[in-house]
Amino acid sequence: MWKHIAANVLTLGVVAIACLAAIIQIGKSQWSATGPLAEATFFEVPRGASMRSVSERLAEAGIISSDSIFRIGANYSELDDDLKFGTYEIPAGASMPDVLEIVTAGGPSVFPFTVTYLIRSQGPEIRVRERLPGQEQATELATFAPGDPVPEGYTALLDRGVPITWRVSVAPGLTSWEVIEGLKGADFLTGAEDLEVPAEGSLAPDTYEVAQGDDAADLVARMRGAQERLLADAWASRVPGLPIETPEEALTLASIIEKETGVAEERGVVAGVFTNRLNRGMRLQTDPTVIYGITNGQGPLGRGIRASELRAATPYNTYVIDGLPPTPIANPGPEAIRAAVNPEATDYIFFVADGTGGHAFAATLAEHNENVAAWRAIEAERDAASGN
Repeated sequence: MWKHIAANVLTLGVVAIACLAAIIQIGKSQWSATGPLAEATFFEVPRGASMRSVSERLAEAGIISSDSIFRIGANYSELDDDLKFGTYEIPAGASMPDVLEIVTAGGPSVFPFTVTYLIRSQGPEIRVRERLPGQEQATELATFAPGDPVPEGYTALLDRGVPITWRVSVAPGLTSWEVIEGLKGADFLTGAEDLEVPAEGSLAPDTYEVAQGDDAADLVARMRGAQERLLADAWASRVPGLPIETPEEALTLASIIEKETGVAEERGVVAGVFTNRLNRGMRLQTDPTVIYGITNGQGPLGRGIRASELRAATPYNTYVIDGLPPTPIANPGPEAIRAAVNPEATDYIFFVADGTGGHAFAATLAEHNENVAAWRAIEAERDAASGN
């Protein structure tokens, strides 16, 4: 009898082991299989959420097939305590390991709605966009300037309290005064009215992600830190033999390059022209420095430069002074800074607008005079066509 009982127990044990193995195999298969999510979606992990609550919500949303298997997998991967709060995009068909990696790796939150506050020479502009999950391109919902009538769609978003990604984008070539004045229209930040204008050239043009209610002074500090790091890296990798002796001089030269050309391919050549002129002891003779000496960087000149202003002795008039002006004349972007410390090797020492948005370069005065005559002819044609 005992042999019979032992045999039954052994049989039951084998069956139990086989069932357990089958269950494990099914679980492993579900764990690594393509997920049930038919279309990409956004999923929020609240601050302080537990793995149990997140796994249950993932299952309820149809993102995973089993919350218990998800928790077991997270525990086995030693990631069950590594949830990062935020809103994430989950792609269609994401497996459980894929989903676990997304919600534990963290990173910037991804919201369907983005409000970008652009600070430009033409004045600030607000752009409101929506990007559906799984789509590369966002749809523009509204574009308006501070002080304009606020579109109803934008107001509705704010009233509904939907998650929004807030960004501040600063264009290259703006003066510090222009940046600070622009920030004063960003009503989603606090403290902008109390900002002081920082040193010219000290703000890195870039797009910065912020949160509604952030202190504007903290954003300015981020801009300054970014510019300091960028300048230090560029200066450390400068080419030998430059006619500039300090990072501050490099920043000043970069600001002139930034104001002289908006064509990316020209920055290195323009830097080469200014480097050649400095090496030869020639004056830079660049109009943007003259304009800065007139306006002190507080907005555009709004007219042409007068002949008397080209002769006026200001610290920034590079038609009069030797070498560089005492400070930058704008906030240069990274490409202009890198061009200043790594100029293109060239024989050019002159350049003038060519009518296409770029410039015509010359190594001799005779060539330059021909380019100037061509530009004057283009200007005359344009004046005639406009009736001026």
